Amino acid sequence: MSQLAAIPPAKGRIPGLGHIPRLVRDPLAALRSLHAEGEVLRLDIGSMPMVVVTSATAVNEVMVKNARSFRKGRLFERVRPLVGDGLANSDGPQHIRNRRLIQPMFYKERLLGYAEVMSGRARVLADSWTAGRRIDVHQVMGTYTIETLAATLFAADIGRPAVEAVREDLPVILKNMLRRALAPQFTDNWPIWRGFDTAAARMRSVIDDVIVTTRASDPEKRTDLLSLLLSARDDAGEGLTDEEVRDELTTMLFAGTETTASTLSWALHHLAERPDVEEELLIEIDKVVGDGPVAFEHVRQLPSVTRVLDEVIRLHGVVSLMRRTTEPVTIGGFDIPAETEVLFSLYALHRHPGLYPDPDRFDPDRWLPERAAERPREHVVPFGAGNRKCIGDKFAWMEATITLATILPRWKLRPVPGTKPPKESTASMAHPTRMPMVVQPR
Repeated sequence: MSQLAAIPPAKGRIPGLGHIPRLVRDPLAALRSLHAEGEVLRLDIGSMPMVVVTSATAVNEVMVKNARSFRKGRLFERVRPLVGDGLANSDGPQHIRNRRLIQPMFYKERLLGYAEVMSGRARVLADSWTAGRRIDVHQVMGTYTIETLAATLFAADIGRPAVEAVREDLPVILKNMLRRALAPQFTDNWPIWRGFDTAAARMRSVIDDVIVTTRASDPEKRTDLLSLLLSARDDAGEGLTDEEVRDELTTMLFAGTETTASTLSWALHHLAERPDVEEELLIEIDKVVGDGPVAFEHVRQLPSVTRVLDEVIRLHGVVSLMRRTTEPVTIGGFDIPAETEVLFSLYALHRHPGLYPDPDRFDPDRWLPERAAERPREHVVPFGAGNRKCIGDKFAWMEATITLATILPRWKLRPVPGTKPPKESTASMAHPTRMPMVVQPR
């Protein structure tokens, strides 16, 4: 504690409550404002001291340069009963082994197959709309990404019950997971979490059932992600246990739905505000894709779409991550003792005015090659960095690209007249609140 006392505290500390009131009042604004107070600060969550790092250099020291001095901390411990020890939550040899087992599932030859599923699902979504229909875009994209991911996770002839459970329960879990993780442990049995606990238990149970069924159905001959997980073997010829497979599937569901749904929703919102950018995308899609379905080979040939997605994830990315020191470590010139919780916000980092001029403005041209080349790598970390970087980043970006390139040539979405612009809501992503839009034909 004496070492932490040397770290300057953030403003707004209230005796007994620490910085909780400041964070609860407007968490996103609070995270964004901290950089002006220092690169390394102390936050008190009630009586629990925590270190927050705000600069690109300090965040890089945590995620990359000194990564071996950290493990997953409080946030991940609190969600462990839900996600177990999947890649997002495991440490040490288990994380290294399982990452090596799972990495081939995201190689090019596998992405080719997933792209076909994504393209088919995107066409089904576009076909389901009619001119003049009003939709809540974020709700629609949430359901769409859940079903699309489930279609790649589970074999069609086996996984229907799992798809139904995921579609019903996952939104409840995602909405409450961050709040549940940060809530004091003494609230665990409070009635406010009953719906969350029921959804989590039901989804785990259904996934367990489909794992047993798939394992009994000759998974070596299948190409869905669950079958690939069941067939994977390490150097010693050992595979994953059913429990490990469940943990990895659950992790993929959490990591692979909200990120893509939020990104697609914000992309459609920003494009509605910038018809000039939308027109640029339409010209590019027509030139590259034409009238046929969007395929894997088209994804790399759509740089304008990529720039839009890069800008969207910069503006509305991962809200907060946490690590716990395993030994004394120096970050940003400050000595931090072992067993200290360290928090950093990729969302706030990517809105730092010192890194991105006019940071709140939607400007895909920030990502033109000549401008992006000047930007240090540690300034751009939407999927994390180092040995904990998201393993499914290419999967998520491919899905978002294929979806936009399928929808935009057929439909333009515009805000329902008289509605207020969506606001950012705090979950694992800065996802939008209600986003009512009207579907209009091209």
